Amino acid sequence: MDIAEVKHTVEDLGQAVEELKAKNDQRWDALQKKGHADPLLEEQVDRIGSDVQRLSEMKERLERVETRLNRPAFASHSAPLTGRDGELKEAMVKYLRTGDFNECKLLSIDGDPQGGYWVGSETSDRVAKKMHETSPMRNIAAIESISSDALEMTEDLNEADAGWTSERAPRTESATPSIGVRRIPVHELYAMPKATQNLLDDARVDLESWLVNKVADKISRLENSAFIDGDGVGKPRGILTYPAGTTNPGQVEQINSGVDGAADADGLRNLFYALKSPYLTNAKWLMRRSMISAVSKLKDSSGNYLWEPGLTLGEPQTLLGHSIERMEDMPALASNSLSIAFGDFQQAYTIVDRVGVRVLRDPYSAKPFVLFYSTKRTGGDVVNFEALVIQKMAV
Repeated sequence: MDIAEVKHTVEDLGQAVEELKAKNDQRWDALQKKGHADPLLEEQVDRIGSDVQRLSEMKERLERVETRLNRPAFASHSAPLTGRDGELKEAMVKYLRTGDFNECKLLSIDGDPQGGYWVGSETSDRVAKKMHETSPMRNIAAIESISSDALEMTEDLNEADAGWTSERAPRTESATPSIGVRRIPVHELYAMPKATQNLLDDARVDLESWLVNKVADKISRLENSAFIDGDGVGKPRGILTYPAGTTNPGQVEQINSGVDGAADADGLRNLFYALKSPYLTNAKWLMRRSMISAVSKLKDSSGNYLWEPGLTLGEPQTLLGHSIERMEDMPALASNSLSIAFGDFQQAYTIVDRVGVRVLRDPYSAKPFVLFYSTKRTGGDVVNFEALVIQKMAV
């Protein structure tokens, strides 16, 4: 990939943004003068908005590829491994091709109190890295690695009491804060890619990379959904599954957009200012692509756009000055939908990974294919409810 390709995409994006603003300005003028816009104009604005988001996604993908290519570790990744790492890699490839149980035993002696994982640490790390690159929540949430079945962490349930006094005034006992324990268990995820034995016998195939990509892709898609709307039963609990409110622990504040089933500039500002100041510095927006397209058309009362496209290399799309993370598992725009989240997700949400990946080679269940039943254990939950606010598309 050439840097010129990225620059060309940025130029196309800039042109599309200018076209979007011109058409959207015409739409706004029509709304103010007539109370409605020409359906053809509305269709043009929607189409150009979709083009803008497509180019933005292309720009982000090219930037990620460029970043990986420029990493020293990437250039040296194909270098031969020596010592223990080389022995484990060789054992892993031989186990995938032949199912040699002696190789499986070699792989299973490292890194886990229950007997180890059936891949080497390098392969396990590559799965984790690939998942991180494809998961928006892993880019913004806190991540903890454990070797047990759950992460337990203390949490403050309320504040200590205090008050003013004078030199000789009596002092009475003040309220003591309560401390609780939040437990985030890990749940099992699986992937089961398959390959023919002929493919496995072909020495030119990088079996490890193939397995890493298949496992990481399936697991990422499953966990991304759970981080948003998982019910916590056999899977992580998602950010949208808690009751609305601010008075009791375990509630997430919801701010109405002011318009049923639609985004609104005033509603977005109300959501922005609902987040407490300590969390604003690192706050990000979380929404799906179609939602970004909708908010890209909004203006404030002075006629200024709330959304900025990020036309400089390495610069993300922003809304009210804060970057947008695209998450397709967030709900689509609809009446009463919870389509936008805003907060400091490092403080708000914790992902828990049990270290390692297991692989079971099965040459019998789907002949002539060989199945690779791969499992990984992951959990997740909201840990700071005031570091997150959610927009409800309602009056």
